[in-house]
Amino acid sequence: MSTMKRTQFELSGSDGGPLRGEVRTAGGGEGRPAVVICHGFKGFKDWGFFPKLAERLARAGMTAVSFNFGGSGVGPDGESFSEPDRFGHCTYSNDLADLSTVTNALMNGNLVEGLPATDYYGLFGHSRGGGIAVLHAAQRSAVRALVTWAAIAKLLRWDDETTEQWRSTGRHDIVNARTGEVLTLYTDMLEDIERNREVLDTPKAATAVEAAWLIVHGANDESVPVAEAQELFDSANRSRTELRVISGGAHTLGARHPWAGYSPELRQAMDATVGWFANYLP
Repeated sequence: MSTMKRTQFELSGSDGGPLRGEVRTAGGGEGRPAVVICHGFKGFKDWGFFPKLAERLARAGMTAVSFNFGGSGVGPDGESFSEPDRFGHCTYSNDLADLSTVTNALMNGNLVEGLPATDYYGLFGHSRGGGIAVLHAAQRSAVRALVTWAAIAKLLRWDDETTEQWRSTGRHDIVNARTGEVLTLYTDMLEDIERNREVLDTPKAATAVEAAWLIVHGANDESVPVAEAQELFDSANRSRTELRVISGGAHTLGARHPWAGYSPELRQAMDATVGWFANYLP
C-alpha cells in the first residue's frame, strides 16, 4: 500500500484573505480522481469527521482536497476562530467563489506541486457546505460525483423576527456551543441572499445537477430538517440521484470534535460515501 501524504496549500480567498487547505493522496496523485470536501457553518476542515473522510478517500485510491472557506473565521492554527471579522462578513457568494478558486487550481494543476491537472472531480459537502456544493455542481459539468450530508435547501435560516432585529442592529450574535465563544454575523449575509436570490436558489440548482448524486440525511437531524433532503431529491434527476435517510442520525451523525470515534450512523454514511465516489468517479 502506498504511503498517504499530506501537502498544504494556500490560495487567495474571495475576501482578500488566505484560503488554507491540504491535499491527501497516496503516491503522487497520478491517475487518482480527486474529491473536494466542503465543511459547513461554524465548521472547518479539521473538525470531527472531515479528516477521517479525507483519509478514507485517499486510502481508497482517491485524492482528497480539504480547505477552510475564507468566511469560516478559523485562523492559521486550523482550530481557533481567530479571524472573527472574516466570519462576520461571510456570504454564500464568497463561499461559492472560494470553492471555484480551489477547483480551478485543482483542474489547472496549480493546487500543489506534483498533483496533475484534471478534467473532472468529485464534490462532498456537509450542511451549509452541502448547499454550496449543490450550487457549484449545478454550474460545473466537471463535477462527476456529488455527495451531500445534511445539505441545506433553504439558505435563509432565520425567522422574520431575528432578521428584522439583525438588520436593525447591524449584527447577529451566535454562540459556538463547542467553545462558548460568541461569533458575530454582520448584514453581509442577508444582503447577499437578497441581492442574489436567483443564483442562490438551491432547489432550483438541484434540477441542473448532472453528477451522480448521493443525498444523505439523518432522520433525527436537529439543525436541518429531513424535509430539506426530500426537497432536494424531488428537484433532482431521479435517474442519477439516491436519497439515503439514516435512522437515528442527527446533524453530524454522531461525530464530535475532538474526534471521539465512529457511531453506527456515521460509519454507515462514511461507507456509502466512499463507495459512491469509488463507483462514479472514472
